[in-house]
Amino acid sequence: MKNIFGYANDLSRAIQRKDQDILNAVKLVEVYKHNFQKLKDSGWDSLFDMDDLFLISRRSRRKAREITNLHRYRVELFYAILDMQLQELKNHFNESNTELLICLACLCPNDLFAAFDKKKLLRLAEFYPKDFSTIDLIALDMQLHVYITDLRSSAEFSELKGVGELVRTMVKTKKDKVYPLVYQFVTLTLILPIASAMNFVKN
Repeated sequence: MKNIFGYANDLSRAIQRKDQDILNAVKLVEVYKHNFQKLKDSGWDSLFDMDDLFLISRRSRRKAREITNLHRYRVELFYAILDMQLQELKNHFNESNTELLICLACLCPNDLFAAFDKKKLLRLAEFYPKDFSTIDLIALDMQLHVYITDLRSSAEFSELKGVGELVRTMVKTKKDKVYPLVYQFVTLTLILPIASAMNFVKN
């Protein structure tokens, strides 16, 4: 049991760290999902003598079903807790949420936009159909190509840490006017964590 709660505690602490980047957080979730599944599939090592019988009483003693303490502990406690942990991870980090987070990480300006991936950013823009029409997506594709070349060669953008700093620097250098669709896109992604957190709280 301590392994289950230990994994859950470690994952919770790792995800909540302020210096944790999105790609590492997504990878950690996948690793912990795998660890929980592995624990469920083959992690049962009985440390106690639980072969004593446990009676589940019904109406009459003659119809009482006998099960061992080992079975009761394994099925009703161990597997039940593992299933709950796995289900929580799958609910909050499903494929679409994971894809969204991976795409979002491509905006990170750290290390001269090392995580930049235009294809993933365009995929992320598709999550905002009310904000980006088909024509806007074509224009965004072209703007992103010029934008990344420009910003990687600009000294003002060389040591940025985080999307918030990126937005402030774009406004300061008037790049928000040069690349309006990129700026709109980046500012939309700033509210995504808030919207996701609100959705998480509701669920």
